Amino acid sequence: MSRGPVPLKALLALLTLLAAIFACTALLCAQTKAADDPPAAAAPAPADPAFVVRANETMLRSRKLIDNFFEQTSNVVCNEDVAQTIVGKNGKPMYREESVFEYQMQSNTRGGSLKLVESREARKEAFRDPSKTLLITNGFASMLLLLHPDFEASYVFTPIAEEVSDGRSLVKIHFKPVPGASSPAAIQLHSRNYPLPLTGDIWIDRESGAVVKLVASLDSNLDDLGLHELRSEIHYSVVQFRDPEEAYWMPSSAVIDVETPKQHWRNVHRFTDYRRFRATIQVQIGDEKP
Repeated sequence: MSRGPVPLKALLALLTLLAAIFACTALLCAQTKAADDPPAAAAPAPADPAFVVRANETMLRSRKLIDNFFEQTSNVVCNEDVAQTIVGKNGKPMYREESVFEYQMQSNTRGGSLKLVESREARKEAFRDPSKTLLITNGFASMLLLLHPDFEASYVFTPIAEEVSDGRSLVKIHFKPVPGASSPAAIQLHSRNYPLPLTGDIWIDRESGAVVKLVASLDSNLDDLGLHELRSEIHYSVVQFRDPEEAYWMPSSAVIDVETPKQHWRNVHRFTDYRRFRATIQVQIGDEKP
């Protein structure tokens, strides 16, 4: 029995059904692809102009205090407790030595540039195991030179946020080194100094302009020098003095971690019992008797 021609209405219905199937398939494929593709990173929101103004004003206030800070440190001495630790691969201490020093940092501007010299007098020396190699860390108090005019062109500073800590309003500012610029920090290997490209964050008290915390690490590893990672975290706090009444912002603690491909060291410095440095001068008038 022969079939007659397909009615036009039936043909149109069939084409419509096929088109609907193809559309659904295309939509399903598009949804599957969208689900597989990672979401596009959202563009960072522009900083609040008013916050940027406040942050820059805080930076300027802090820069003006830097010379004063180093002058103040020359007028005081304190106790420095140092714990030198070798850290195992599991992150736990393997070996530790503890020492106590009388610490003072002196500064001068002879020659037109700021120079810093640290002085340590042992009060309690640790037992030294000659088979252990420990890390010696010093000079980290000079990390505030990041804000000194001598190094202003060495870093790019970017305001990040405002935070509140211990009732103080702080401005967090990120810093990143300018390639090839000078650095206030260096590592000494085989009697030679190598500048360290440091990046990190500074927390500054909005009211006083004093630095409350400074965290820094390597902007890039120095594996060619055997230095894989370096991180420092320094805290500062207010120290009250009497007669005359004065308040200085001084280092209170510092934690320095250094890693090489084979070793991990952590040194912890704590500064206490700040007191004014007083020199005694004796003057004798007249002939000295035999």
